[in-house]
Amino acid sequence: MYFQLQLFHVLAQERSSIVKQVKITKEPIELYKILKFEGLASSGGQAKTIINDGQVLVNGEVEKRKRKKIMSGDVIEYMSETLKILLK
Repeated sequence: MYFQLQLFHVLAQERSSIVKQVKITKEPIELYKILKFEGLASSGGQAKTIINDGQVLVNGEVEKRKRKKIMSGDVIEYMSETLKILLK
């Protein structure tokens, strides 16, 4: 399996938010695969649609490339979820 989850709390300016730490075993990995494997999309096709619709941020910027190469240190945001990618 590509990922292992750990939760940690991050203080973001004046509010507290939970960031999921996602550990990958190899890099790069395509953006749509992370959404699918983390359960933010029910399938790869749905993940690609979500990305194409501009609903995903990578490092604070809207990302519309489904096959965007994600590396350790990247932060992915979708709806109320924030994922921090780390190399295992």
